[in-house]
Amino acid sequence: MAEAAEIQGASPAPVRRRWLRRAVVLLAGTPVLAALVYSPAPEAQAAPGPSVDVQLTSMAPAAPVKGDNLTISGTVVNNGSDTITDAHVGLRVGPALADRASIDDVADRSGFRAGTDPGEIDPAYAVKIPSLPPKAGQDFTLTVPVNKLELDKDGVYQLGVSLSGATDRRPSEQVLGIKRTFLPWQPDAAAKRSSLTFAWPLIAHTRVTAETGSDELQTPVFLDDSLATELEPSGRLGQMVALGKDLPVTWVIDPDLLFTVDAMTKGYRVRGPDGKTVQGKKKAVAEQWLSALEAAVQGKKVVALPFADPDLASLAHQGKDVSGTLGQLRPATDKAKDAVETVLHVAASTDFSWPVNGAIDPSIVNVATSAGAHNVLTRSDSLTETGALGYTPSAARPIGAGTTAVVADEELSTAFEGDMLRAENSTLAVQRFLAQSLALNLQKTDEQRSFVVAPQRMPSASQANSMALALRSLQAGRWTQPGDLESAAAAKPDPGAATQVPGAGEYPEALRKQELPVSAFEKIRTTQNTLDHFKVILAAPDRVEIPFGNTTNREMSTSWRGRPEEARLYRDQAQEYLIGLTEKVKVIPKSDATLSGHSATIPVSVQNSLVQDVHNLVLRVKSANPTRLMFGDGGQDEQEVTVQGGHSQTVKFIANATASGPVEVTAQLFTTDGVPYGKARTFTVEATEITPTVMLVIAGGVLLLVLAGIKMYASRKRVAARAAAEESTQPSDESTDTGPQSTDVSGTGETVDR
Repeated sequence: MAEAAEIQGASPAPVRRRWLRRAVVLLAGTPVLAALVYSPAPEAQAAPGPSVDVQLTSMAPAAPVKGDNLTISGTVVNNGSDTITDAHVGLRVGPALADRASIDDVADRSGFRAGTDPGEIDPAYAVKIPSLPPKAGQDFTLTVPVNKLELDKDGVYQLGVSLSGATDRRPSEQVLGIKRTFLPWQPDAAAKRSSLTFAWPLIAHTRVTAETGSDELQTPVFLDDSLATELEPSGRLGQMVALGKDLPVTWVIDPDLLFTVDAMTKGYRVRGPDGKTVQGKKKAVAEQWLSALEAAVQGKKVVALPFADPDLASLAHQGKDVSGTLGQLRPATDKAKDAVETVLHVAASTDFSWPVNGAIDPSIVNVATSAGAHNVLTRSDSLTETGALGYTPSAARPIGAGTTAVVADEELSTAFEGDMLRAENSTLAVQRFLAQSLALNLQKTDEQRSFVVAPQRMPSASQANSMALALRSLQAGRWTQPGDLESAAAAKPDPGAATQVPGAGEYPEALRKQELPVSAFEKIRTTQNTLDHFKVILAAPDRVEIPFGNTTNREMSTSWRGRPEEARLYRDQAQEYLIGLTEKVKVIPKSDATLSGHSATIPVSVQNSLVQDVHNLVLRVKSANPTRLMFGDGGQDEQEVTVQGGHSQTVKFIANATASGPVEVTAQLFTTDGVPYGKARTFTVEATEITPTVMLVIAGGVLLLVLAGIKMYASRKRVAARAAAEESTQPSDESTDTGPQSTDVSGTGETVDR
């Protein structure tokens, strides 16, 4: 700016110019003196010039009509080292710009250009600033009646707000800084108004993990609780809903966001840094947001993207050759319609796909339509015009096979990217958006056209506010009228519009570098195969099929763009969690066993730590040496297994030993279709052979022992009987044997021998 101001500043007085010319002529006659003339002093080279930053923080009304007062507010900042004196802020209005390219040229221009930039309007409306010290700023407000701007016809006018002043080293007044913007002027409704469709996206980063609770509702586990911040009234998504409800927009929604917020209203858990989960506390915030959204979409057009907003370009370029990948799109589309109708109670269209930044090539179009969508939302910097028409055609372009490319205007769609927290950025963006939209309608064609705006997928709160301000400025309907995506897609296409889909080599390299790699889709396929293998044994497969099916869609989400490490971690955690679930059904490790005799029963136990029953399982035991240890008629045997949730089941197998020695036995679960399930368990059975000869020897020994026992018993019995007999022949212990005695037993004096 300083250089421009120096060049375009006030010219020296005529006397001074004449003096300088004479001095140059005189000094040029001497080479040494001439060298001095053309070599400026070091201090003159180092002297910095003034640099003023003019900032425009507001402009109202953004699209004035007759009788309005135009008010422009802003700040001037002296970034130089000299104090600026006798300064003023003035307004400069140029002639109507010829076309959209002229608008871009003005927007890209910096510094004051005499002869190009218009002169100031009536100085009576200037704001005087007596002094502006270095590094100081000064607010200003310009208020000018529109009828003083000399706007003679409908069109887009360049507005320049400049600061002019002087410094000690530049005593003459000069322009020290300028900022340009645009004034759209269409005071009366145009006879032919363009239809303008604005897509209002409700899309968020993936937050839900594959993990769920064991309760009946399967409480989901979130990566973090950051979504709640976005749902707050001041948050990004809270602002999108609050602003969108009063705007003529088409809601473009990722159904996964609805699914996620709806899950929050029923209770959710959040994974902490330590891996443990805690109860989520933002249920009320989720309820409030869903209620506000449901009210906002009533009577509006709603487009549901495939569930989790899959990255179509990544699928087309990296994933299409990985088996099973493209098969995920149809279920994602089916889920989309159900989610919107269930949560918001409105009908939704699923006939649109939206590649990243609207960039397409033939493979992307094929993938985008593979799930049934007939309309591909692209952008004019991808499906470009040759310029032969002389105007911008309508958005709808037939590109073959019954597919319509709905071409969003690139300049309108990217108008609100960048930092819209700065009031100046927002003001300039709004004015440029309005200028471009008016310039579109003023293009010379007899056809009424339809234009589409597809902004960034996840606008910030400040970006959403800027978009809303621009749309509110258009609501008067003087050069546009609101449309919707379905109408834009169905509009009559311009027969001269470009319909050639760009080749694969024209796809932007910067976007290609952000795509999910082939390894990501291979990991997704591995997880899906594990899931397919797991769910066949479950009595209630939906408890894993639904959450992991949703997780598969989320692993392909566009929201991972620019976050490759987070995406990889999400995929790894999903697979690890699924493997952990499968390992809850297993053969319990078994200790070694000893088998004596020809046959015996060997028990093997299966444990089910899931909350649901498992079936369709077969437990198979196999001998490593069937000639020594057999199961059934050969070396293996199997039995079907059904185990209740949280229980174990013991299965008994009959083993037959044919020879002595250790034999390794393997116990392995299989699904009923013969696919191995889980880890195999091995244990050793010590087999002992017992021959008929050994049995005879043992029987003879037992017989001898029995006979010996009988003999001993009989002998002891005879000894006991003899002892008893001897005892009965001995005299009583009460008399002494002294010879024969007589006893009178009759009382008659007769005696008998005793």
